[in-house]
Amino acid sequence: MKALVPLIILIFMPFDLFAAGFNGHDLSLFWGIPFVGILLSIALMPLFLSRLWHHHYGKVIIFWTMLFLLFTWYSFDLPTTVNLTVHAIIAEYIPFILLLLALFTVSGGILIKSDVLSTPKQNVALLAIGTLLASIMGTTGAAMLMIRPLIRANRNRNCSMHTVIFFIFLVANIGGGLTPLGDPPLFIGFLKGVNFGWTVKHMLMPVLLSSLLLLAIYYIIDCHYFRVQYGLSPTLTSASKTKNVKIYGKNNIFLLIAIIACVLMSGIWHSSANFTILGTPIALPNLVRDSLFIIITLISMLITPKQVRAGNEFNWEPIIEVAKLFIGIFITIVPVLTMLRAGSHGALAPIVSLVTNTQGEPINSMYFWLSGLLSGFLDNAPTYLVFFNLASGDASTLMTVLEKTLLAISMGSVFMGALSYIGNAPNLMVKSIASQNKINMPSFFGYTKWSVCILIPVFIIDNLVFFVLL
Repeated sequence: MKALVPLIILIFMPFDLFAAGFNGHDLSLFWGIPFVGILLSIALMPLFLSRLWHHHYGKVIIFWTMLFLLFTWYSFDLPTTVNLTVHAIIAEYIPFILLLLALFTVSGGILIKSDVLSTPKQNVALLAIGTLLASIMGTTGAAMLMIRPLIRANRNRNCSMHTVIFFIFLVANIGGGLTPLGDPPLFIGFLKGVNFGWTVKHMLMPVLLSSLLLLAIYYIIDCHYFRVQYGLSPTLTSASKTKNVKIYGKNNIFLLIAIIACVLMSGIWHSSANFTILGTPIALPNLVRDSLFIIITLISMLITPKQVRAGNEFNWEPIIEVAKLFIGIFITIVPVLTMLRAGSHGALAPIVSLVTNTQGEPINSMYFWLSGLLSGFLDNAPTYLVFFNLASGDASTLMTVLEKTLLAISMGSVFMGALSYIGNAPNLMVKSIASQNKINMPSFFGYTKWSVCILIPVFIIDNLVFFVLL
């Protein structure tokens, strides 16, 4: 017991956040090497060192993370290194992974069973339902709820890879753009004062246009694959016969609602009560929210019959993979985001300067593309916050005078998370579940080729419609 006393004292020591001069004004681009190393490892090792990656990807992430931490310790000091790590883990990573864990566990306890073998029209309907649900229960919740029924519906199809890819585009990303509940960047905006109604009103048409374009493209592609396999018109097969759909584990639906309520509660409830761990303040509402996520996860495990999870082929590997990859990403991304926050005074000033013209006015198209492209490879919530503060930082100003700029940041941060597997956490989880179901998912670069060919033309249309023509 006495041995715990020094540990407790250490945990609650009042270190100053980002002490010893760790700020974006002084950091060079070399500080981004560990983060880039993780990205390249995720992209290249499955291609060239597949066996090593699949058995030891956790160790690879640890290598790059430790490289960053040791360099920070050498360049600054131990308190700064500890503080940076604790802040990244407690303030960012733990809330992130607990929300994903709760949604993954609860959604995995809902079994949607049907004998339907999907036609292209039925696949479009399933994708549309998932897209709508994403703004109600979040991209992760909707993705985890709908991916297994979609895979089962396409179990007799020779090629399902394209269906999962479009599922990531729509359900795991773009569908979450309608409300602050849908995707973390919009929830950050909600916490910063952006009205719930503003988001619904202004994001409705972008989400609708992008979704309709992608569903139309998907229908054309799926019809092609359907005809190749069956040699029939998509409407002339017994696969289109409607059959009963049964839902098991319905109690988990109430737990999903509880998760949504917890997220809303943490944004609405403000309390001065908080405590500090190594310079990282933890607000009481956030502590309560994260504790409830753990409780909800345990309740779901207790009340869900084993045969329901067995029917979903539920296992922990997808969430374990995301947890291992993203803890390294959350820690090594710190200097990159710090340089971005430094704006015109940091090493990434050339990028930041692109969003403002010579008169100091915002260039909305550039806000859309830069916030989006960075969100495709960085964490989209901090990226949103960087550009939110760069534009004004004041929600009332952004919702009125600079409403186009706020729309550009919102669209870019949410939509372009679909550009890569790491752009949004559900992307990797969906890929993992699909791979476990024997769907031959593309590599990092293979997926990116799909996203560039399909999504970039859609985003060009979005840019023209909302920031050039209107």
